Amino acid sequence: MSRPRRATRLPLTTPPLPDGINSMKRALGVCYYPEHWPEDQWPDDAARMAETGLTWVRIGEFAWSRLEPQPDRLDFGWLDRAIEVLGAAGLKVVLGTPTATPPRWMLDRHPDMLAQDAQGRPRKFGSRRHYCFSHPGYRTECARIVAALAERYGQNSHVAAWQTDNEYGCHDTTLSYSAAARDGFRHWLAQRYQSVEALNRAWGNVFWSMEYRSIDDIDLPNQTVTEPNPAHLMAFRRYASDQVVAFNRLQSQIIRRQSAAPILHNYMGRITDFDHFAVGADLDIASWDSYPIGFLSDRLEASEDHKTAFLHQGDPDFQAFHHDLYRAVGRGRWWIMEQQPGPVNWAPWNPAPLTGMARLWAWEAFAHGAEAVCYFRWRQAPFAQEQMHAGLLRPDSAAAPALDEVAEVARELAEMPEAGTVRADIAIIFDYASAWAWEVQPQGKDFDYFRLVFAFYRALRRAGVSVDFLPSDSASLKSHKLVFAPGLMTIPPPLMTAMAAHEGTLILGPRTNSKTPDFATPVPLPPALDFLDARISLVESLPPAIAISLQGGGAVRHWLERLEGNFKVTLKTTDGAPIMASTGSKHYLAGWPDDTALDRIVADACKAEGIARTPVTGGLRIRDTATHRFVFNYGKDPADFAGQTVSAAGVLWRPLA
Repeated sequence: MSRPRRATRLPLTTPPLPDGINSMKRALGVCYYPEHWPEDQWPDDAARMAETGLTWVRIGEFAWSRLEPQPDRLDFGWLDRAIEVLGAAGLKVVLGTPTATPPRWMLDRHPDMLAQDAQGRPRKFGSRRHYCFSHPGYRTECARIVAALAERYGQNSHVAAWQTDNEYGCHDTTLSYSAAARDGFRHWLAQRYQSVEALNRAWGNVFWSMEYRSIDDIDLPNQTVTEPNPAHLMAFRRYASDQVVAFNRLQSQIIRRQSAAPILHNYMGRITDFDHFAVGADLDIASWDSYPIGFLSDRLEASEDHKTAFLHQGDPDFQAFHHDLYRAVGRGRWWIMEQQPGPVNWAPWNPAPLTGMARLWAWEAFAHGAEAVCYFRWRQAPFAQEQMHAGLLRPDSAAAPALDEVAEVARELAEMPEAGTVRADIAIIFDYASAWAWEVQPQGKDFDYFRLVFAFYRALRRAGVSVDFLPSDSASLKSHKLVFAPGLMTIPPPLMTAMAAHEGTLILGPRTNSKTPDFATPVPLPPALDFLDARISLVESLPPAIAISLQGGGAVRHWLERLEGNFKVTLKTTDGAPIMASTGSKHYLAGWPDDTALDRIVADACKAEGIARTPVTGGLRIRDTATHRFVFNYGKDPADFAGQTVSAAGVLWRPLA
């Protein structure tokens, strides 16, 4: 059933892009599983996709059992025909490697390839992602199937992009406590430390008589009586991340030998188990799977009132955070590989999107620089685990509610296919190792690195400003006027040099530079900054009900540090204790500010750097591109913005002057 067109439309003409701004045609796509449907249905599906305005179709990422029904007996005939049908309809194929779903016979060949959880239990066959990244035999099998795909389709004109595996880390599958992981970890430690004596010194194993006589004596850091040595656990987290990187690199290198098409991987929301920047270094484009309503339910700390208000829309900032993060991971190039079109099947509760949200989510992604938004999936499956997950079509092939919205976005894209991205004035440094560090030793039950960084990002979104992310190995900050680095475990020397040289405003903390890479407290005491005479003499973690009030409004929650040193105090508690230590335009925050305090900090920093703010409230959010300002209304009711009404679940845009 079609619905009325919105009054808010893209202009038919757009301003030219400023010099030096990259732009690409934006496109829509969908995830499709030809192996799920009768072959005589494929042409009708392909024609209908093209008629809707879709450009990209992702296939193949779960099809290993159909590609190789018996060991070493490959069957590409059906995939040849599927690719030809899609290509003949004018669609471009993203071909996925099927390594997230090894077939059952693979276990007969490699019975020890299964990952094991922290209790030593194998992750059984019967769903997906049932492999250990460290298993050399399974890596060999992956190389074999990827090579076969690349050789057959590397020069196929319809295969215009590749996806490696599917959702690394999903279902808690980064960490494995198998024998293969243990053996690999020992080898990794030997390479990193060169001797057991060096390892014992680095880890402080004199504590509790944890010293080892040989690296071969070192086990995985699970099932210990009490918590393991944090240095041991942190080393294992680094090792596990490196295994994901190596697994992905193996596939990327094989594909590149046969194909010039770009290679992607589809990351997930709030998955920090491995270093996405390191994985992304071997890829051409980052993509992620966006499920706003599902994520609101199971991946976000928020009040029940907040979750109720955005039950049918998703959190106003969660998607944008990942758009900006994965734009950085992809070095400017990123997609959404899976966009939620209706109720999902995996969250605690699965409400339907508000009418208009499938359109809003797509335009928000494009405003943040996405090259493509692909919906999951074309037709709802009537069988197996995801039969309750909505698609663009119902199981009977009738249109699901989102199909009209997708077609509407396609028409709008045809009117303005360019949406150039620009560098923001503000950046946040994001570091995956810091997420592992504060999981290893949170010190407070609710201290979570993602949650901390997200709080800063939310404050910037409320201020109506655009944000970039930077990795922790950045050697220059000069492209951004205002840089935040909350909770950064260790500042690498190149970044420390860049921070010292930065002429704009720099805001660090809390808990920044408080550990060495081997998880020891540094001396001189943290934050141990070259450019600020400040030391943390004591730290406190605070229960949720406790708030330490600040002079001028706002409070510190969750985490509080006591500072000493020779610095200017620019923010203090009502009792006069320093919370922000400053020297010039460089600042260290000794606590976790609440929203009121963060809004003050952001406003003052933007004013100091001459960055214009456009504060917004409720569900309104802003993103500027090179040519337009976009305003998104995540609210259930119309809202006013600068004298114009933005409909519920609506988008307003206008050219920048």
